[in-house]
Amino acid sequence: MRLGIDGRKIPEAKKRGGVASLDHGRQLGMDGLFYRTVLDVAPTLDPGVLRAIRQRADELGMYIEMGLGKVNPYALPETPEMRAIGDGDTLLGFRRMMEACAAIDCRELWVGTANHKDYPGRFGTDRFRTDVDWADQLDAIAKLLKKLKPIALDLGIHINIETHEEITSFEVVRLVEVCGPDAFGIVYDTSNGLQRLEHPVWVARRVAPYTRQTHFKDSGAIFVGRNVGMAWRPCGKGIVDFAAILKILAGVQPELNITIENSEPFENGPRLVRFNTLELAEPAFLAAHPDVSVEEYADFVAMIHDYEKRVASGEVPPMTEGVRDFTFDDAVADILHSRDHLRGICEDLNLPLRKLAA
Repeated sequence: MRLGIDGRKIPEAKKRGGVASLDHGRQLGMDGLFYRTVLDVAPTLDPGVLRAIRQRADELGMYIEMGLGKVNPYALPETPEMRAIGDGDTLLGFRRMMEACAAIDCRELWVGTANHKDYPGRFGTDRFRTDVDWADQLDAIAKLLKKLKPIALDLGIHINIETHEEITSFEVVRLVEVCGPDAFGIVYDTSNGLQRLEHPVWVARRVAPYTRQTHFKDSGAIFVGRNVGMAWRPCGKGIVDFAAILKILAGVQPELNITIENSEPFENGPRLVRFNTLELAEPAFLAAHPDVSVEEYADFVAMIHDYEKRVASGEVPPMTEGVRDFTFDDAVADILHSRDHLRGICEDLNLPLRKLAA
């Protein structure tokens, strides 16, 4: 296993660009970068830009991973650059992105199924759109993935679907199995499943056989009345049991890259920070998650109670809402904490994790 960082969210990613972000990642003691989409670093798919990234990664002995974008036709208008790169032909845009990645031997490619929206409660995810049912969106996603499959097979690529905020791990596994694990896999995000009432360790067991890329991040969670309030935390300061998860993943995919997804510094100074609200007791919310068993739900609730005890004891900092700042130095401190926490677990578990000096 190797430990790296998200190439879109590493601080100053846009300012530094793809090559310099590799150097920044190396300075932070990382083994690689996971660029969320190839268009992030090469908006015109300039082969010279991509070759320079590959060359610098090889010089530093670092891995690079790439991605494509959203594969939900109902969400694609939110990312017009994916259609534009195909001169209006969406499938051609996907093909061109996939060919550009294959040309620098990046063949594990991230995709997502929607974007998070800044709306309260359930309406923050497209799962609860009122203009189109989630079942219709899943059908459209599957149809698009099947159109992309011949391209992926031709290029020797796996298109990996993230366990994102709006989709359950059950649904991601079904998409992979229906469309075919010969061309599709999973990007396992360790905390997104919390928003779908899923326990991170239970999710790891479900997705491990198909997991080919990762996003490792943590979350705090406390009860707020009948709801649950959640907020991003560096790895080790939230509710995710990374030791259990790493043991599961290493048992199935020992060569997997572990990519930290960090919180980005606020660009314009202090801002209002609110909890992400989980409507734990609302019948309509519960009904939208029919695959979650009573046993997993019970473990999910117990996990939150355990975290509240850690907060009360002072083991982890309290969760608060309100106006605050989050600077470049704060982001780097969180990254280093996540790095050291995950490295420590790997050492305790005797997992072969390559280690670069910071």
